[in-house]
Amino acid sequence: MAYRVLLLVIFICFQFSTTMVSAEVPLSAAFIRDHQLWIKQGEDELQVTKGQYVYSPKWSYDGRFIAYIDSAEQGEKSQLFIYDTKAKESYKPYVSIQTSNFKWSPVKNQLAYTSGGVLNVTKTKEGRPLGFENVSLGVSDFDWFPNGREFIVSSHANLLPTGWGPVQLFRIPVDANLNGNKMRDFYTIQNNTSDLFGISADYFKWSFDGKWVSFLATPTASWSNDSNTLCVLTSEGERFHKIGNMLGYKDWMKWAPSANQLAYISGEGRFFVDNKMSKIAEMPSAVQQREYTPKGFVDLDLEWFSPDKVIVARAKENKEWKEGPVPTMFTALYAINIKSEEQQQVTFPKMNEFDVDPQVVESHLIWFRKEEKEDMGNVWIKDSLTSQENIWLKDVDSAPIFQRNSE
Repeated sequence: MAYRVLLLVIFICFQFSTTMVSAEVPLSAAFIRDHQLWIKQGEDELQVTKGQYVYSPKWSYDGRFIAYIDSAEQGEKSQLFIYDTKAKESYKPYVSIQTSNFKWSPVKNQLAYTSGGVLNVTKTKEGRPLGFENVSLGVSDFDWFPNGREFIVSSHANLLPTGWGPVQLFRIPVDANLNGNKMRDFYTIQNNTSDLFGISADYFKWSFDGKWVSFLATPTASWSNDSNTLCVLTSEGERFHKIGNMLGYKDWMKWAPSANQLAYISGEGRFFVDNKMSKIAEMPSAVQQREYTPKGFVDLDLEWFSPDKVIVARAKENKEWKEGPVPTMFTALYAINIKSEEQQQVTFPKMNEFDVDPQVVESHLIWFRKEEKEDMGNVWIKDSLTSQENIWLKDVDSAPIFQRNSE
């Protein structure tokens, strides 16, 4: 009898311990609830803004600052703000900065942004990003080089009497200060409407070792809703590959955490009902690509869980739909072992729920779950692919942005 009681006590303690570990995930995230910026650290939630219309929060290099857009008039104006977690206050880095495209340096707390086609970087005053300096004119999109000292910059193609000209990529130092002598040609994307057509290059992403950069060659607006060309380029601009066609969602292409493998969701057509397949291209060849989506299904988001496993948001395809309201695709998350090609479902939403925006932080799998026709949802978490799922955030507008280690 005593032996049974002891076993029962051990079992209860184990269950309690497991629940507590799952509940007290030591993560920090910025998130939006009812259009306001919040921060969650551990189990504590802090509301940062009130009476604003916030979106696109991004953590600085070391996690001290969060840059975000306040669009108080719901899209009519997009003002850049920075929240200082140390001083616990929001401020404008300049009197007025209207932008929707801003990125933190990968090596320090410096913010770059475009406004009216001009690329700028913030100065620093008393440890804060404050003020700005011009870098370059004629910028369509940009990203920092991994060294934090230069930018890769794209410029729109020009429409000529003979058709669209090429898309130019440049390599520009942070301190260029509009000096044309400091601008360097990086690569020229020649337009060929039968093979590759784009008037801009967008959504630059670097491989884990900084040797490759991926981006989308984006055609004219209506065309880009149905197809864009995924491309990769070496860090010296010497080798260029066309990878495939996909829709214009930046989270649908992601580099592996420790290999030059690019996972992406291929397929054309603006509707999600069919023809959306997970593929992986390996550099440097990029020719041999493996497809992982089973027949009869579509994959609508992805994330690397580990060097050998990819998480996808998967639903049954709906080829029967032809017109009327676009059907909701009820996705659940699946794990794909890219070596064994084994696949298993890892989240189980209820009827009329769907799981999207998978994220991986350390060994944790996090995703956003919402019900059909609801504006808000909950953030769920699993400590591993086989552990129990739990709610981590309730009633939020979208998936959170996690503070990542700067190392």
